[in-house]
Amino acid sequence: MFKINENYLKLPGSYLFSTIGKKVKTFTEANPDKKIIRLGIGDVTLPLAPAVIEALHKATEEMAAKETFKGYAPDLGYEFLRSAIAKNDYKARGVDIAIDEIFISDGAKSDSGNIGDIFDVNNKIAVCDPVYPVYVDTNVMAGRCGDYDFATERWSNVIYMPCTEENNFVPELPKETPDIIYLCFPNNPTGSAITKPELQKWVDYALEKGAVIIYDAAYEAYISEENVPHTIYECEGAKRCAIELRSFSKNAGFTGTRLGFTVIPKELKSGDVMLNSLWARRHGTKFNGAPYITQRAGEAVYSEAGKKQTREQIAYYMNNAKVITEGLTAAGYSVSGGVNAPYIWLKTPDEMTSWEFFDYLLEKANVVGTPGSGFGPSGEGYFRLTAFGSYESTLEAIERIKRLG
Repeated sequence: MFKINENYLKLPGSYLFSTIGKKVKTFTEANPDKKIIRLGIGDVTLPLAPAVIEALHKATEEMAAKETFKGYAPDLGYEFLRSAIAKNDYKARGVDIAIDEIFISDGAKSDSGNIGDIFDVNNKIAVCDPVYPVYVDTNVMAGRCGDYDFATERWSNVIYMPCTEENNFVPELPKETPDIIYLCFPNNPTGSAITKPELQKWVDYALEKGAVIIYDAAYEAYISEENVPHTIYECEGAKRCAIELRSFSKNAGFTGTRLGFTVIPKELKSGDVMLNSLWARRHGTKFNGAPYITQRAGEAVYSEAGKKQTREQIAYYMNNAKVITEGLTAAGYSVSGGVNAPYIWLKTPDEMTSWEFFDYLLEKANVVGTPGSGFGPSGEGYFRLTAFGSYESTLEAIERIKRLG
């Protein structure tokens, strides 16, 4: 008889956002007259920028003519997009990344889960706590995390790096030595950022310990402070220890269009083996490439018009973040984030648990957020709101919360 991957059975409950979706669906069915405002899942709401739409239309027309039709994309992605990425995201910041170190994909979420394919099952991972659930759950599926302790809400073979109010939600170097370190800055869910000197400490640590950093920079376009690095490769030695994940979802609204990329420098090696070569082999074997029309749309993000239009969209969302931060602060909440990221991290009031506050907001204000405990044990007692709603709905949501007293 066939056998299953029993590691899947170790996962407690369902994926965080699936649970939220079920709760909201149940409430909506019971209260069809209530207007729900969703500030939970980090999904964008503005339409794609005009420059992107124009590129999509043009590429679609190309697919209608024999002379310009495109089939399978090249394994690493089209050179026109990888060149634009290398020039705008790296060279413009004083970093040299070759185009064959850039791998185009359908999003950072996919890559953050799939990157584990090139690592041995016995590697020990370290994660921030709270953390984006995909990092942990996909390693559970791969068999790296050991057993789950329901009392502590921790996995036996995972190194947790608490991000708390006491350390400004920035992790400290772990006492136990990890093999793979997951970092996400600006951070999801806490909205915290890390300075270049602080990030350099992590690079130096990884080089000293022989560890690799998986660096999720999906929110770099939201950085507003000058001392916050946009890429880990701004740090000396990072090419020898870090893999960077990037996304078009939040900087250009591609959540429904799907496009991202991973950077693996050729200097990053395990012994004599380049991780770049391993990922290229995995990429060519298991992935058929992002669609041509989507990659042309991605290229348009780097055009002068595309840059201007996407900056305006980011400013729109960050104004929402300001509305949320100022409104909640005025209402007496303890709030952080919302400066270099579109996420606001707040303490739950009156010693409510994260899920109690979720239910309270849903029932009393008809506002949906994300319970902090869903991101890890150190997230208990916190709550995440996103700035990705419309300005009008964001304003209304905060007014509703303020009226709760």
